[in-house]
Amino acid sequence: MDRCFITNKMAMSASAELSKAVKQQYMELPQGDKVQVMYVWIDGTGEGLRCKTRTLDSEPKSIEELPEWNFDGSSTYQSEGSNSDMYLIPSAMFRDPFRKDPNKLVLCEVLKYNHKPAETNLRLTCKKVMDLVENQVPWFGMEQEYTILGTDGHPFGWPNNGFPGPQGPYYCGVGSDKAYGRDIVEAHYRACLYAGVMICGTNAEVMPAQWEFQVGPCEGINMGDHLWVARFILHRVCEDFGVVASFDPKPIPGNWNGAGCHTNFSTKEMREEGGLKAIEESIERLGKRHSYHIRAYDPKGGLDNARRLTGHHETSNIHEFSAGVANRGASIRIPRTVGQEKKGYFEDRRPSANCDPYAVTEALIRTCLLSEEGDEPVDY
Repeated sequence: MDRCFITNKMAMSASAELSKAVKQQYMELPQGDKVQVMYVWIDGTGEGLRCKTRTLDSEPKSIEELPEWNFDGSSTYQSEGSNSDMYLIPSAMFRDPFRKDPNKLVLCEVLKYNHKPAETNLRLTCKKVMDLVENQVPWFGMEQEYTILGTDGHPFGWPNNGFPGPQGPYYCGVGSDKAYGRDIVEAHYRACLYAGVMICGTNAEVMPAQWEFQVGPCEGINMGDHLWVARFILHRVCEDFGVVASFDPKPIPGNWNGAGCHTNFSTKEMREEGGLKAIEESIERLGKRHSYHIRAYDPKGGLDNARRLTGHHETSNIHEFSAGVANRGASIRIPRTVGQEKKGYFEDRRPSANCDPYAVTEALIRTCLLSEEGDEPVDY
């Protein structure tokens, strides 16, 4: 009797078909005293990352030893062709997990031809704001959710013409029918550790093919630097596997969880005895400035988050501010242990998966520590 076999073939990039063993022969060649430095920057979308590499004569030991560089901003949505030179200013340096030591990854700020920050260079003002509150020792930890997709945009491991079983068995799941794409998660985790990124954990998420990694605790500007580099490393790992990492806050419409970037925040005062009072004061300030934060928490001023923050699937409603102990349906969650110990941190559950961490952390500092009010940020 003839049988018909149906193959569930994933759409993957052609690059993934190239022989990694052949490539490895070349990667093992000695490079002498020369060092490859990959410059990484945020493009004009505020979400996409770009990179290019240059050779240095010796291994740089600090950011100060790295030269400024430039690129064609008309090809990255950052300038017009008639005046397209943009400047790359090295800001944070990491070990390169793809080319390995002594090679480097360098996260850069982008300046325009007149040396003013590009529209999507949110690091500059974030750093200025962080410096104002340095004595309060602000710590952040961000929980980055993402979805693994095929190159056709279909979630990794999902049936070609249908859906997997409903949500329930996938969160922190184990087994081929529950965890989709763990190889990517493991590769990314180890690459981040090698690079020096402050990655502190990973887990499978509620929707199949959705995962999360956590970065922190990071002080001040380091939060944005480390999360952006962790994202870059994830994109590069996925490139090697021939799949796509999506930070879309609601990649699959309907009864499936969206993707956020829950942000945990504390100060020295909050972490010390009786710190719950400072936490509650911060939450009260946040409640009076909800719309400002919603605008800062995704790159489209709240439009992306509107698809995710519906009041369902462990989210709050985008139009309402709420807070509660251990409540995953609230805007702000106070962890149960913090309520019991009367000190610690709180979690802002509103930022979307594709948020700019510089914008999110800056907004928290402005409202909670600089006591700003109203819909516009103060210019310092």
